[in-house]
Amino acid sequence: MSGSQQPVALVTGASRGIGRAIGLRLAKDGYSVVVNYLSNRAAADEVIAQIEAAGGQAAAVQGDVGSDADRQRMVGETLAEFGRIDVLVNNAGITSVGRKDLLDATEESWDTVFATNLKGPFFLAQHVAREMIRLIKASQIERGTIVNVSSISGYAVSTNRADYCIAKSAMQMMTWLLADRLAELRIRVYEVCPGVIASDMTAPVKEKYDRLIADGLSPMRRWGQPEDVATAVAMLASGALPFSTGERINVDGGFHIRRL
Repeated sequence: MSGSQQPVALVTGASRGIGRAIGLRLAKDGYSVVVNYLSNRAAADEVIAQIEAAGGQAAAVQGDVGSDADRQRMVGETLAEFGRIDVLVNNAGITSVGRKDLLDATEESWDTVFATNLKGPFFLAQHVAREMIRLIKASQIERGTIVNVSSISGYAVSTNRADYCIAKSAMQMMTWLLADRLAELRIRVYEVCPGVIASDMTAPVKEKYDRLIADGLSPMRRWGQPEDVATAVAMLASGALPFSTGERINVDGGFHIRRL
């Protein structure tokens, strides 16, 4: 196991979209970044090349967060490469398979979405937290941070994505549970809640959201960018909120504000 003087961040789903922006921002802030990807190694390598070109350190780790064996390997390879883990960003997620009306929803889609969007993040956080506790007790890291990336779909219904909405809604309770359990162990846990963000996940419904945004979907009438979410994650990882844990940071242009 090699040691690292730099803090280390494991970012799931970091080869594209929001995860890519988070990985690049944390690297800019001085973290060694582990770029987790599911299948697109070329995209992960592009992120690593960009980080290294700017003088940072990064490594790619393939893995499906819904798989226990892959989760174990992701953490093991992170520790083997850098010797520590200071930050986990649970970002990997998939949308509802087929976006079917809830009356036509299938158990297969439910199981697939929940494995990636809820079960995987929970058990990855559990595994990482155990390693963080070990590292903190050994004085190898000062503190740990876990950031769960959820969605406004956790409280704003889309009846053609019931499984996605329900899984994302559960991430707030997951964050609270982890935050409560880990607070005395110097591990802070947060939720970042993106709104409508320009990414490949929202690309198929771009025209719909263009209209909604123009009509005032949120007070700030623009698309969110992956970098907007990355800025929030970087702030939380930095320790800028030392007396806060279990907090939700909305990155949604004010969408969460109820208006008449």
